[in-house]
Amino acid sequence: MTKIKYTKKEKKELDQMGDELVTALNRGVLEDACVFSKFFRNAIKFSIKTHEIYQKQKRKGKDIPYITHPLTVGLILANAGAPDHIVVGGILHDTIEDSVTEKKVTYEMIKERFGPSVADIVNDVTEQDKSLPWKKRKELALKHIETMDGPSLWVKTADVVCNISDLIDDYKIDGDKVFERFNAPKTESLMNNRSVLNALIKRWEGKDNPLLSDLKTLLGDIEDLM
Repeated sequence: MTKIKYTKKEKKELDQMGDELVTALNRGVLEDACVFSKFFRNAIKFSIKTHEIYQKQKRKGKDIPYITHPLTVGLILANAGAPDHIVVGGILHDTIEDSVTEKKVTYEMIKERFGPSVADIVNDVTEQDKSLPWKKRKELALKHIETMDGPSLWVKTADVVCNISDLIDDYKIDGDKVFERFNAPKTESLMNNRSVLNALIKRWEGKDNPLLSDLKTLLGDIEDLM
């Protein structure tokens, strides 16, 4: 085999190219191993744009940025040990349902940016027809819990844990006035929350999910208010 001879300049350039290649490969490995990866960062940015930048959305009846909700849902899921795509699904779970017309988020958009697994989760927890009366919408949402896939059920559970925890905390401060923020009176609202909690508990009973204890605790809190 003929040995190729390089000039000092060529050898230096090749060595530099080799070093850059190794660095690039190592950077890729390190990025893949990052806890706070681009996958999470991009999901957070996307959710912030949808809820905060494009519409300054607020939590219902409160002067609190809505973005705190999906980020909290993501935190609940991460703390419960959910896989990355489910955590990201939690961070993005309201982007289709709550995006404004001019910047409408679609299933295809999420699929392109975050993959089909995340897009399927977000679509599955999205309320498909918000024009329906409140009672009908809640009936459909309750029925849907019975057939939700595992990843979607994780996100739905974290969403409910976040929302009802907020309700309980706010009730301790404002009492019955908290129900003025919603589309149903106190009794109907509490009955719906109880039904949703019971449906989720039924789906998770006997399965390994740390959020099951949260659901049972919140069910007791709701029943105390009835």
